[in-house]
Amino acid sequence: MTADVKQIICIKWGTKFGPEYPNRLRAMIARNITPPFRLICFTDDGAGLHPDIAVRPLPDFDYQAPTNTIGKWPKSRLWGDLGDITGTVLFLDLDVVIVGSLDDFFRFGDPGDTVLATNPARIKPFETLGQTSVYRMRVGTLAPLQRIFAADPQGIADEYRFEQRFVTRRAPGGVRFWPKGWVVHFRSDCVPGVPARYWREPRIPAGARIVIFAGSLNPPDAIAGRWSEDDTPRAPADHLRAAFDGRRREGLSRHLRHYIRPTGWVERLWRE
Repeated sequence: MTADVKQIICIKWGTKFGPEYPNRLRAMIARNITPPFRLICFTDDGAGLHPDIAVRPLPDFDYQAPTNTIGKWPKSRLWGDLGDITGTVLFLDLDVVIVGSLDDFFRFGDPGDTVLATNPARIKPFETLGQTSVYRMRVGTLAPLQRIFAADPQGIADEYRFEQRFVTRRAPGGVRFWPKGWVVHFRSDCVPGVPARYWREPRIPAGARIVIFAGSLNPPDAIAGRWSEDDTPRAPADHLRAAFDGRRREGLSRHLRHYIRPTGWVERLWRE
């Protein structure tokens, strides 16, 4: 693979995400990048993937998966040897929505830098916490972290909770962060505050390139106008009535906050 080919990687394991997720990711990349590029999907099931996606098996990594943790620790499989995939790669979560050009993600900084997105300050106000939904690395740079994690998976997960905190604090050579506004968080940066979210659709912030969907709210939920797949899409007035007539499934305050209108731009952009 020549150095000028932009390499994007993703990982799909288990049954949470079907083949439509990497397929839509490939299509969004193609519409927002200057070729040549290729998307490599590391997966335990390549059925149904678009023929232009390079399919690779999940990298071998013999460890006991930690329990009772909210971090996405299976991503640690990508920190070591990736077989025939070498050089600089951009990792994207399967459930992102690409809203602008990706070219600058390959120009920013030095090719050997480990570059992460950041969590919104309101989520971790006293900590600059990297976000591994969108990050760039040189293959093998994070291999020392993989070895540390493999030696004590439960201990590392208990200490750091999130794999992204572990990478932020322990990456060899440190980490850099994408310029502010390139990567935005759907719930924190796109959804209007209360009460405006009851009459205004979520928006794309100016300058955004990628929208990430951390937590239980994924692109299909944004399209439907619900906070998670466990919720029922409702018109604003009906959502308010549900707060008091026995239909809500959580506390009053959370129920009132957990509302979005159907998001048309997600439906337009998150497609093959």
